[in-house]
Amino acid sequence: MSTREHPLGISFEFFPPNTDAGREKLKGVRDTLAERRPRFFSVTYGAGGSTQARTFETVKSVRQCGIDTAPHLSCIGSDKGELRERLESFREAGITNLVALRGDLPSGMGGMGELRYANELVEFIRKETGDHFQIAVAAYPEVHPQAPSYEHDLQNFVRKMQAGADLAITQYFFSADAYFHFLERARALGVEAPIVPGIMPISNYTKLARFSDACGADIPRWIRKQLEAYGDDSESIQAFGEEVVSNLCQRLLDGGAPGLHFYTLNQATPALRVLDNLRCDS
Repeated sequence: MSTREHPLGISFEFFPPNTDAGREKLKGVRDTLAERRPRFFSVTYGAGGSTQARTFETVKSVRQCGIDTAPHLSCIGSDKGELRERLESFREAGITNLVALRGDLPSGMGGMGELRYANELVEFIRKETGDHFQIAVAAYPEVHPQAPSYEHDLQNFVRKMQAGADLAITQYFFSADAYFHFLERARALGVEAPIVPGIMPISNYTKLARFSDACGADIPRWIRKQLEAYGDDSESIQAFGEEVVSNLCQRLLDGGAPGLHFYTLNQATPALRVLDNLRCDS
């Protein structure tokens, strides 16, 4: 996505801060990670577009460092008119990359919106804007938590790619085998676009367990038990997490993964420690 690319093809994801202190902190994180010349940054989008304004403002702030930045755009809870306005705002701001998602309907929100699935959103973006945007979509090597089966979820993924997506970014996982199996199945169904592994650094076990339970990402028993054994020893948790995630990333790269997309939680250090452990000749 960017001409200033790290040799490993890395990218980083942020969420929109909701305080002045958080916004100032993110500027420092942005500048630190920009030194690694990532392909792009991305900025998340709340359920039902609940952080829509903050997402756009965060994207504009993050882009000031010169790295291409992709806003997340979800279709749940929005009509076509609203989506059309957002796309036009993105174009006027010079944004050329998007992460297109179905999104989640927040509690208390009524309608699902005119577009119910991510493949419909990708089709809509292509119809409205042609090839202006490079579109990334989500992939779930361990199956979307709401999918009735692996096969059903895989077919949903293929539909998103066939609708016009340029690449996919996976939900985070800790089993390289899950990624390689998903990649093999997707390729067999005709998907040729890059499928980039999503990486979650481990620095806080409580938060990791909560996120993983919510999004359906599996923490292998041996990892979970070791993290539980460290209790409140944050230094040991971080050291063990760094080793686990570094080994995972190296295996992915050795196996031909086209890059790594880090879910930073607006922190630079955990991702950088992993990157510093990797061989760049993969």
